[in-house]
Amino acid sequence: MRTLRRELGEPRSGMLTIFTTAKPFRGHIGVIQRNALKSWTLLHRDVEIILFGDDEGAAEAAREFGLRHEPQVERNDTGMKRLDYIFGEARAIARHDVLCYVNCDIILMADFRTALEQVRKKYSRFLMVGRRWDTPVTDAIDYSDPAWAEKIRAFALSTNHQRNRWFIDYFAFERDTYGDDLLPFVIGTVRWDNWLIWKALDRRLPVVDASPVVIAIHQNHDYSYHAQGRKGVWEGKEAQRNHELAGGWRHLRTIADTTLVLRPSGFTTNPKRYWFALRRRTDTALSAAYFRVWHPVWFFFLDISRPVRNVLGLRSRAVRQKS
Repeated sequence: MRTLRRELGEPRSGMLTIFTTAKPFRGHIGVIQRNALKSWTLLHRDVEIILFGDDEGAAEAAREFGLRHEPQVERNDTGMKRLDYIFGEARAIARHDVLCYVNCDIILMADFRTALEQVRKKYSRFLMVGRRWDTPVTDAIDYSDPAWAEKIRAFALSTNHQRNRWFIDYFAFERDTYGDDLLPFVIGTVRWDNWLIWKALDRRLPVVDASPVVIAIHQNHDYSYHAQGRKGVWEGKEAQRNHELAGGWRHLRTIADTTLVLRPSGFTTNPKRYWFALRRRTDTALSAAYFRVWHPVWFFFLDISRPVRNVLGLRSRAVRQKS
């Protein structure tokens, strides 16, 4: 029956499982996570939502919004949640064949559902991602207001802060897109999202940028959940581990590397991805050349010129720092 529906192109708008994990539901972060979860429940009456983790308030939020709560989550040695476990469990238990991981501070609206329907109608296997709009949401959204979606959309657009290609907060894909070869990245830091895009591209799947048609609203928050704040999230030990686990920059991609762009007029190819690929290779080659050739030449020059520079009272900034 599933195959027949696909061949006939029948709508499958409700056949979606969204899964996520949250931070403790305290203070402002608790407010915006509840905003996000509630918005997902309104996408379609048959959307399944799975909330992973035993964080404070998670069970209560799951009960309130009618979500499936899976408290068990595997963590690494520092207590951060493992992506491979969450994705693997979602793939195993999801009621639907199309899954979407969404960060728990993202509000989704009907434009997301419409975009996903377009992608699913055209492709049997895919990855759909998109850029987010940073928005200073501070209070609970009144979802009883019939115009809530129009109001929050207008607020996001008036703020006018669409993030760049590096910020990836939702991943919609067919169930078998990511399998047992997922790596034990940790969520709550960076680079796992870039690897997921690379993996789909490596498998020659259509990777669609839905940014022109989806207003995914990221509710701004601080980074107090990390001991080192924002710097720790982007540059800390866990971020470095994720980077190394991915295999470095050669296995990391951004929204700019997608093969297709979904626009109001339909699907178009993404020729800019070739420019970004060329720039990435050029930057890598120049960096390698610097460390292989110019870096040792420069320090060789500093070494042989040291006596003269000492006599003249001149020492390079690099040498002063080194000493």
